[in-house]
Amino acid sequence: MRILNILKYHRLLTLCLFFSIIHFTQASNSLSLQLPPAVMKGMKTIIRIEGHPENSAFIPIVLIKGVRIDLKQDDQGYYAQHIFAKKTDIQLISASQVITKTIDPIPLWLSILPPLIAIIMALITKEVFSSLFIGLLFGTATIYKYAGASFFIAIGKGGLAIVDTYLMEALLDSGHMSIIIFSMLIGGMVALISMNGGMMGIVNILSKYAKNRRSGQFITFIMGLLIFFDDYANTLVVGNTMRPVTDRLKISREKLAYIVDSTSAPIAAIAFITTWIGAELSYIQEGITTIGLQTTAYSVFLNSLQYSFYPILTLAFVGFLIWQKRDFGPMLKAEKQALRNEYDLQRKHQKKGPQIIKELALTEGIKARWYNAMIPVLVVVFGTIIGLVYTGWDQSVWNNTQLSFMTKLSQTIGDADVFVALVWSSLAGVFMAIFLTSIQKILPLKESIEGVVNGFKTMFHALLILSLAWSLALLTKHLHTADFITNLLTSINISPLLIPALTFIFSAFIAFSTGSSWGTMAIIYPLMLPAVWKLGLDAGLEQSEILPLFYNVVSSVLAGSVLGDHCSPISDTTILSSLACSCDHIHHVKTQMPYAITVASIALICGTIPVAFGFPVWISYIIAFGLLYVSIRLLGKHA
Repeated sequence: MRILNILKYHRLLTLCLFFSIIHFTQASNSLSLQLPPAVMKGMKTIIRIEGHPENSAFIPIVLIKGVRIDLKQDDQGYYAQHIFAKKTDIQLISASQVITKTIDPIPLWLSILPPLIAIIMALITKEVFSSLFIGLLFGTATIYKYAGASFFIAIGKGGLAIVDTYLMEALLDSGHMSIIIFSMLIGGMVALISMNGGMMGIVNILSKYAKNRRSGQFITFIMGLLIFFDDYANTLVVGNTMRPVTDRLKISREKLAYIVDSTSAPIAAIAFITTWIGAELSYIQEGITTIGLQTTAYSVFLNSLQYSFYPILTLAFVGFLIWQKRDFGPMLKAEKQALRNEYDLQRKHQKKGPQIIKELALTEGIKARWYNAMIPVLVVVFGTIIGLVYTGWDQSVWNNTQLSFMTKLSQTIGDADVFVALVWSSLAGVFMAIFLTSIQKILPLKESIEGVVNGFKTMFHALLILSLAWSLALLTKHLHTADFITNLLTSINISPLLIPALTFIFSAFIAFSTGSSWGTMAIIYPLMLPAVWKLGLDAGLEQSEILPLFYNVVSSVLAGSVLGDHCSPISDTTILSSLACSCDHIHHVKTQMPYAITVASIALICGTIPVAFGFPVWISYIIAFGLLYVSIRLLGKHA
């Protein structure tokens, strides 16, 4: 009897397993329609067919409003392209199933609202987390609402999508994760060299030269120019190193953040050998390939540098501010607070979001030695350069005798993996700081490791802001925010002589809205380089007349991207500047924006526009430098 029961259960289990296999096979063979996260009205939408048909000889049929559309095939399977103008039914017909979906495309103008809401709220409420979250929530809820969900369901699903889709995807990006690791390692290194007396040693040395507010700011400016090869390394190293010095000299954190932010990106954007050069050259190459221009991307880049008015004038403006010891706008108020010690009191009692990294004081009884900080910092600086050369090395490039040394070096760094180089160098800096602390028996190994971990913790606040900003950038990509702005520009019929100015404004607006200068360059370069060439030819201009306009547009894209990055509260470099300088992020944005807009206005009026109409470049710079000096003289006051 027991044996019969066992056999009966065995047959039952076998039967269940058999039907499960049949069900699984049918499920795996079924087809499905896959659409992008957001279907935008008037934008080309890629419709993919996923799964395996029961009959491989049967080609699936896709009907839109009852009309069959052509299917194409690639490595991922069948797909089709369609532009949706209104609410439409789409059908997928296979050998044994018919799937129907209703597509309600999102109006393209709604794509600008999520970043706009986040930016406006951040400026009004002075609170970044809720501003970014609400901007994200509006965008995700809009996607689900047009997908057919009710109002409250769309909000609920949108809130969950922020975490399980956008935040997760932002953190899974290898480049973003590299920045997080790099920032944490830099924070850990800074914490340890503060504890072991290295930072105090640097402060003691710099104090000999930084005897007053002007010299303290000037040294910060020079350090920003010296670390020219990468804006992230520049921001974090200079900000963290100079913060104790500027605090002692009663220079506001806002002023420190401005100097750091306004030297890092501009110098990295125009220097011959930087981590930006690879992206810039690749985007320029796409443009010159499209128009068939017989030249190299690096040659175009070098010729365009003379038109880089905003980055160059920004560096000059910082120097003039320091030299004249004048400020205006919100920065003047911040400087006065710092001088009256109200700034320290304000930071001490600030209750809104602890956006300032807490200081790690020198451990009691430890002698301050400058080299305990300088050596790890130099390891980061030179380690980054070595890492760039190592990861970008191509023997065939260096064997090419037709290339100059600078061209070889620039191409090598352009092909390098910047994120790997930064992680390697920062890790080496942490190890060096631990080694120096241990070998001199300044701190036990356990306390050294705890100091590094405490440094990691101080970065959490800013890294969370970065993660939300990356999530918003991904959302704007799904919603085609840049395409909406692009369509506005291309719909206007204008003279080719005005294209550089419009490119500068357009690039700045996109970078401001998305918080990404690199993303802006990726979008605008392939669009505007062929556009200015075609408009020039249509206007009857000779190639020799179009080339200056072409170079001007190349530099205008870069300059506008840097300007938008400087003004945007969701920009990663702006956030990192606040992080490195322990400055309230919204205060940094509010104090920096008037300066950035002043320089941008002079760059546009005295440089980009007149030069496009044939005005000599060198005279434009003389006039622009003079206006910068006069504007500071008239608007600025001594704190």
